Amino acid sequence: MRFSIALIAASAAAVHAGVFTQKTYNAISISGGVAGNAENEALAVFSALDQNNLASADKADIDFLKSVNRICNDAEDKAFNTAIDAASGDAADALQRGKIKNKVLKLEATILRLKIQQAQGVDVAKDMAAELKKLNNNISQDEAQAGKPSTSLSFNASTS
Repeated sequence: MRFSIALIAASAAAVHAGVFTQKTYNAISISGGVAGNAENEALAVFSALDQNNLASADKADIDFLKSVNRICNDAEDKAFNTAIDAASGDAADALQRGKIKNKVLKLEATILRLKIQQAQGVDVAKDMAAELKKLNNNISQDEAQAGKPSTSLSFNASTS
């Protein structure tokens, strides 16, 4: 009987593992292409997550979303800002659009993490309001540039 209970517990734990796997920044980046659809592009990156049952999300999923935020911040600080400062004209504008799309990806990861925590009973209302304001601002900036070229930058980082 003990073996059966242990086997059932082990099986339940295996089924409840996170849905995300380690990815490089370049694999999840949405910065390239054209501006205007960053919100949908970002949500596609996280489509493996069952948004109808966020309470069942695993700690590994929360950790993945935190790491997306971290590597997107690093890409912004160490790649985009430097490249934008060194560029001018249309090239700088396209890099800025890529940076905005990167911010949308980062903020969508943050909002998903907060939604999971909220579904699991954590009070995140204050953080949610602040992050939604940032997300909506960046989505608006992206949509205002719809159809214009957006430049991605290669960046060496990966999620955890």
